[in-house]
Parts: sequence; C-alpha cells; structure tokens
Amino acid sequence: MSAPSIQAPQRVAGTVDEAPATRTFSPFERFGLTGRPLDAANWVSVALAIYVLITAVNVIGTGFGIATGDQAESLFAFASNPVIGLMIGISATALTQSSSTTTSVTVGLVAGGLPLGIAIPIILGANIGTTLTNTLVSLGMVREQESFRRGFAAATVHDFFNLIAVVIFLPLEMMFSLLERLSSFFAGLAVGTDGGPVAYVLEGVGSTIKAGTKPLANLIEDSLSFIPGSWHGVAMIVVAIVLILLVINFIGKLLKVLLVGKARQVLHAAIGRGPIAGIGSGAAVTVMVQSSSTSTALIVPLAGSGAFSLKQLYPFTLGANIGTTVTALIAAFAFDGPAGQIALTAALAHLLFNVLATLIIFCTPWLRDLPPRGATWLADLAAEKKLWAFTWVLGVFVLVPLTLIGLSILF
Repeated sequence: MSAPSIQAPQRVAGTVDEAPATRTFSPFERFGLTGRPLDAANWVSVALAIYVLITAVNVIGTGFGIATGDQAESLFAFASNPVIGLMIGISATALTQSSSTTTSVTVGLVAGGLPLGIAIPIILGANIGTTLTNTLVSLGMVREQESFRRGFAAATVHDFFNLIAVVIFLPLEMMFSLLERLSSFFAGLAVGTDGGPVAYVLEGVGSTIKAGTKPLANLIEDSLSFIPGSWHGVAMIVVAIVLILLVINFIGKLLKVLLVGKARQVLHAAIGRGPIAGIGSGAAVTVMVQSSSTSTALIVPLAGSGAFSLKQLYPFTLGANIGTTVTALIAAFAFDGPAGQIALTAALAHLLFNVLATLIIFCTPWLRDLPPRGATWLADLAAEKKLWAFTWVLGVFVLVPLTLIGLSILF
C-alpha cells in the first residue's frame, strides 16, 4: 500500500505568501531608484523619520507645559478616574489606528506634566484599541462562513486577552499603583542618580538625542510663537501629533518594504513551534514592522485559510503586545534629566504591563484558556449572525468608550 500523498497548502489571497503584485511599494521607486540605492534611501528615510518622531514628542512635552502651566492635573481632572483614562486610550487608538501614536503622545504629555496616575490607564487603553485593526481585517472574510469563523476568532483572541489583562491590572493600579511603582523603580535604575554605569550611558544618549533634536523642536516652537498665550502650546501639540501620525505611518510603510519579507519568514518559522517561539516571533515581527496592528493582521488570513490553528496563533498576538512597546521607549529619549526619567517611567509602564500580563495570564492554565474560549464563542455567534461581529466592534471600540467619556465630562 503506497503512502498517502501530502498536498502543499494552497496559497490564499491576503496571506503572508502574497503575490508580488500586492506588495508594498516604496515612495522612492517613483524616482526610478532600485536595488541598493533604493534600500539606502529607505533606511536613511527611516532614520530621519525616527528623528522627526523623537522631535515631535519633545514638542508635545514643551507645548503641554506652555498650554497648562502648572495646571496639567486640573485640566485633566475629568480623566482622573482611571476608567475614563482607559476609555480615552481605547478611543484615541481606535481613531488613529495606532497604539504607537497614542503611547508616544502620552509619553510626551507625561514629560510636560501629565500625572502618571492619568497616563498609565490611557496606555492600558491603547493596548485594547490597537486590536481593532485585525478585527476589521477579519470582517473582510464575512462572506465565507468557516473562513470568517476562524479569522474572527484569531482576531478577537487579541481583544479578549487585552481585556482580561486590563481587568487584572487596572484594579491593581488603582489600589496599589503597581505599574507606576515598578516602572519608577526601573526608570530610576536606568537614568536616576543611583543607576551607575547604565544610567550614565543612557543619560548621555538622552542628552545627545535631546541636543540633536533641539534645533528642529525650536524651529517648530518659534514658527508658532505668533499665537498668543496658552494657545501657542496647544498649537504645538496639534502640529506634533500630526507629525507623529504621519511619521509612524511613513516608518511603517518603509519597514514593510524593507523587512516584511523577513518578518514573514520569522512568522512561518516560529508559529506552531511552541508558545515561547510564538511569543518571540510576535515580538520580533512587530519590532520589524513597528506596528502590532500590521503584525497581527498578517495572521488573520492564515487563520481564515486554516493554515494555522487558533492555539498556534494565540502566542503570536501576545508577543505583538510586547513588541509594540518599543516605539514609546524610543520616544522617551526625546527628553533628558528629570523629564527624561518620568518619560521613561511612562514608557516602561507600557512594557511592564504587557510582559507581566503575558507571564500571569499565559502561565496560569485556567486564565490562559479564557481568551481562546471567549474568541471561539464570539466567532461562533458572529458566523451565524453577522450582527454580533459589528455589535462587538462598535460597542467595544466606539460606543462604550465615547459614552463613558461624554458622561464624565457632563457630570
């Protein structure tokens, strides 16, 4: 009796094995650049874009100080309730489709005087808001019931994990300031006066970057100086946020051109080889493409096609959570001295939240099973009645956050 033949998996449109016709193009190809000159132009542009990103974060910190003076806490009094801060983070990230933008802006605001007690819930909310993209990607499969069932489950497992993580850590933050204390401790080791050689090196790096970005930051500030009073600071914040949105989108596009092929190789090589490899590949791919939305959106078609199971893809999404914290850490280098330490504290809170959530939830058997069970249950409902999918998206990412924010402002 002959051995059964093994068929190669079919290529599915939208998977990581995309045809060249669907690849991302570099904007420099319009000028006829190819090969090594094109790669060089792309990498130089990434470096310049990171420079602009750090500068814009610096401008936000300065602008927030000008706009609020010493009244930052009273200005954000409506967000002093951590639940409202959480909703702001969800809404801002869902609106911009980028947790990197939300966390970078928050790091700048913290350096400008925003209290950590308000900033950390916003950062936690950004973790939830960033899952919207891959959920929307899964809606593209809505016409094929089984593909949609698998794809929607792979997308919403990220939602359920981050919601459970917030349910665990937000009360701990409210009662014990857990993330604030831990991140303050590690920031002190990194850049504080007692940090030793590591603090000395990082402080030197921060000072160098601050000096390098100062001319452009001063140019932006001076160009808006005709605007009177606190509105000058508000204008600086608006311009800086627009710059961050544009720059992060630009960096993501270029890194897709440069690294998405390697990212796909990492993804294929690691998924299905165990949870540690899955988490590591999720973090690596997200750092490569500088977008957890992009990296998690890559796996949704894989799930829909049946190439990988939900159990195999689940750890990848946890690694994506960790990888996306790199942008905020980079943004923290926009500042030095005490402002640099408090900015690094906010960035580390994002990193520690995701690392600790992964350790606690994934290493606790009954907690580890909750996200895939919840995602499977919701996907079964949505596959039978599509209204459940749209209700989930609108409710979690739009209606509930905006309603709670509106009520907090009114009352």
